[in-house]
Amino acid sequence: MAFAHPLARAAKVWTANGLDDSEQRILVIVTTIPLDADHKGYKKSLVEKLARAARDYLAESKEAGSFVLINRLRDWLR
Repeated sequence: MAFAHPLARAAKVWTANGLDDSEQRILVIVTTIPLDADHKGYKKSLVEKLARAARDYLAESKEAGSFVLINRLRDWLR
């Protein structure tokens, strides 16, 4: 079961390797909504809605232990 949400443009579970050779599965969610509170178009309610959906997905799927929200790379310079 893959993560899908109207505010998410893409999502994938990746394995992160720690410095102590430990591994952790992380759900990486790419979105176009502003995630920086200082951004003009930032809406806390949208960020919270997406984060809540990610937490619910993790609780149901057990596919990953945590999640991260990121913007598309082309949006980073704006």
